[in-house]
Amino acid sequence: MNGCTLCPRQCGVKRPSSVSDGGPFGVCGMGTRPVVARAAAHFGEEPCISGTRGSGTVFFSGCTLGCVFCQNREISAECFGREVTVLRLRAIFDELIAQGVHNLNLVNPMHFTPAVLEALETPVPVPVVVNTGGYERVETVRRWRGKADIWLPDIKYLDASRAARYSRAANYPETAQAAIAEMVRQTGACEFDDDGMLKKGVVIRHLMLPGGLADTCRVIDWVADMFGDTVLFSLMSQYTPYRLPEGFAEIDRRLTTREYTRAIEHLQKRGITAGYTQEKSAATDAAIPSFDLTGV
Repeated sequence: MNGCTLCPRQCGVKRPSSVSDGGPFGVCGMGTRPVVARAAAHFGEEPCISGTRGSGTVFFSGCTLGCVFCQNREISAECFGREVTVLRLRAIFDELIAQGVHNLNLVNPMHFTPAVLEALETPVPVPVVVNTGGYERVETVRRWRGKADIWLPDIKYLDASRAARYSRAANYPETAQAAIAEMVRQTGACEFDDDGMLKKGVVIRHLMLPGGLADTCRVIDWVADMFGDTVLFSLMSQYTPYRLPEGFAEIDRRLTTREYTRAIEHLQKRGITAGYTQEKSAATDAAIPSFDLTGV
């Protein structure tokens, strides 16, 4: 490929086809051929996505963000996984569907956009969920039109200083806002089947960080003002310190009950009723998947 411009980093690196080609790989650390760490039914997503049969989740390796608190660091930063061809990727999709999953859930696939879209060239019989950290180029999001039925983006911060400190991306707020707006333009309002499973739409996730109540309230305000109940909003309390580098003592703890309660109060004040909150017991590392090449 020419110099890569898929992600907001705009590194312009001419990524090789394979990770075995020796680079250069750019910010994502990957070649253009997909690298997958796990493909299996997953039951830890929002109820309208996991349902009773699970979400057919494919975890892609590499990442363009570099969040210091990432629980998937083994695959995001350390790039563990197995390289697969487009044909094998499509076979993985078909194998998951044959297991009876509700949907295909593609976790962090955007830096492999051309290959994944090729694998989806023939439509699949279940909704396609694109699960992303929110830090995406609008132009790349547009390439998924007609392939992504459900977008599942994070909105991690609206405070540029926090975005710079914790994800090395001071431009995260405006970048994620523009990308999510495009996602909502693509899908429109949420649509559900007779069993309450999401068929189409956007679920915006916000993982609340310790000491981040003010930023969380800004995120809630933005979602309420911009989208109302057109989207589902998932306010997550599951933050768990995991292999934090030195120098980040302020987030080396779980949320307090008071922090999360005040966030819920603001959510209610702003009238957001379509979506999800979590129990405090969700803050555990038990939810971290085993990246052991299952299904790859």
